[in-house]
Amino acid sequence: MKLNKLLKKTFIVANILTAGVILAACSSSGKSTSNDSYKSELNQKGTLTIGLEGTYSPYSYRKDGKLTGFEVELGNKLAKKMGLKAKFVPTKWDGLVAGLGSNKYDVVLNNITATPARAKNYIFSKPYIYSRYALITRQGDSIKKLNDIKGKKLAEGTGTNNELVAKQNGATIVPSGDFATSLSLVRQKRVDATINAREAWYSYKKSNSTDGLTYHDLSSEKDPAKIVGLFNKKSTKLRSETNKALKALRADGTLKKLSNKYFGANITE
Repeated sequence: MKLNKLLKKTFIVANILTAGVILAACSSSGKSTSNDSYKSELNQKGTLTIGLEGTYSPYSYRKDGKLTGFEVELGNKLAKKMGLKAKFVPTKWDGLVAGLGSNKYDVVLNNITATPARAKNYIFSKPYIYSRYALITRQGDSIKKLNDIKGKKLAEGTGTNNELVAKQNGATIVPSGDFATSLSLVRQKRVDATINAREAWYSYKKSNSTDGLTYHDLSSEKDPAKIVGLFNKKSTKLRSETNKALKALRADGTLKKLSNKYFGANITE
């Protein structure tokens, strides 16, 4: 009788220990598989390589020689959440998006809008900010809204959503390398206007003269653009892990704080 009880207790203890080992193994295996699955898509081990312009304030720019800006800080925060180190690769706009295809970086963070055209070749993260459009003209000009740009010359970056909006409203496009160049072209009367992010205009005003230029808010005419991270189509697991990190930064208030810091308002919703 005593022997039977002893055997029964031994059997129960053995089952408990075995179950614990199996659960621990499953837990460990699940974590490892998740990490390995997205980290295997990185261009460089332990590093989230991020493409951006580095000349587009307040998104990414240099201050006292150091790269900073909303998307620079966001990139650092995302990498940290993912257990990685952020590495930034400043690239001119005309070659920025194409750099994903040549594995120059893992993701582009550069005030990129999710569009059907881009969806043919790339995949997107969840939106992290919503950018409002602005129309910049010469002071005293009759151009004040989107209906007024039909047949007019607008300076826009090739392949940008700003260019798309201008084309959709009948404008003729004059290619421009960056926002500052576009404003110069407006001043010089080489173009009639330019469309860009309202936030870019506000940032430009902080450190540059806007004499001779007028800003028109297009919020009543055009819905905000959904700004996303851009990934190579093969990086589905990396995109998924980035979305998890974005969700965490949104939940703990970090994303909102960064928005207020660089845009003076919460544009994360």
